[in-house]
Amino acid sequence: MPVVALLGNKGGAGKTTLSINLATVLADYKPTVLLDADVQESSAQWYRLSDGKSAIDVIEASENLGNQISSCRDDYHHVVIDCPPSIHSEQTQQALLHSDLVLIPVLPSPLDMWASVKIEEELDKIRQKNKSLRAMMVVNQLEPRTKLSQAIRDAMAELVIPAANTAIRRRMAYKMSVLEGKGVTQLGVRGREASNELHQLIEELDLLS
Repeated sequence: MPVVALLGNKGGAGKTTLSINLATVLADYKPTVLLDADVQESSAQWYRLSDGKSAIDVIEASENLGNQISSCRDDYHHVVIDCPPSIHSEQTQQALLHSDLVLIPVLPSPLDMWASVKIEEELDKIRQKNKSLRAMMVVNQLEPRTKLSQAIRDAMAELVIPAANTAIRRRMAYKMSVLEGKGVTQLGVRGREASNELHQLIEELDLLS
């Protein structure tokens, strides 16, 4: 059962939107649950907005996250965790101890890139207990063909945490999916390009085994 934690060390990186849509695309392959461990409970709010039409289940996971992950093993093939926006929180620490992969969305800006350096320092401590934990950054809200975006991609290549080749572009479909209580896969033509890049990311991250 692959467990994927989405983590950002600062707000505004699109962590929750990516968590929701990554989970809904994974549900195209196998049953998937999204554990909302963020105190803002944005994923849970999105789930209520979906009015039972979501392709995934969303469970509020404010306490005993380790136990909740274990309880999902019988019913789900994929577990996605929307972590609090701090690697130091107790819920984030528990998520990382039980995860196979931590995915770190990074906006194409120097501030977000620098924040990821501190995450790597903490991940080294976590790996003393969870030696199999993989980490990957993914550029989120990318605006292609801009000098800044290319410069950030080049700079990320020098960091310790590897960056996925697949980037998530700035698309209206992601905003609409949250507003409508849907995943991009449920938006039809409007969400096709977003869905395609998420499928590509999932394959790159080897989450289908």
